[in-house]
Amino acid sequence: MAAHCIGLIADTHGLVRASVHRALAGVECILHAGDVGGDAVLDELALIAPVAAVYGNTDPPGDPRLAADIVRAIGARQIHVSHGHEIGAPTPSRLLARYPHDVIVYGHTHRALVERADGRLVINPGAAGPRRFDLVPSVARLVIDDGALEAEIIVLA
Repeated sequence: MAAHCIGLIADTHGLVRASVHRALAGVECILHAGDVGGDAVLDELALIAPVAAVYGNTDPPGDPRLAADIVRAIGARQIHVSHGHEIGAPTPSRLLARYPHDVIVYGHTHRALVERADGRLVINPGAAGPRRFDLVPSVARLVIDDGALEAEIIVLA
């Protein structure tokens, strides 16, 4: 069974850095965890791989290209993507309690994080857009290989 490699991105806020193309090269799809910042971002990411995206708290309501959440089966694993703002201040423990999926992807906090709990993964790829606070822009790659889950945060230049 072939491994699946999925690109994870969040909080682009209207900016796709050139380094995103290198960081996510070769992924089979990109899941965007919200605060997209417009159709141009989705169009640019689609040059890399097919994109599915959720809306964040700064995205305008009613955009037909953005969902409230995404649930996707890849390999034998279920992935849930939302922005995280729907539960207030998202934390891994709150997300794990709310969503039963194998992999939970969120954004909103702009802080990159990979946390493993009971065979499940919670991933925040960090904020890929304009630099805010003292946080370094980043994305993530998720690999699902015969059910095994691995995630890597990739710092953007």
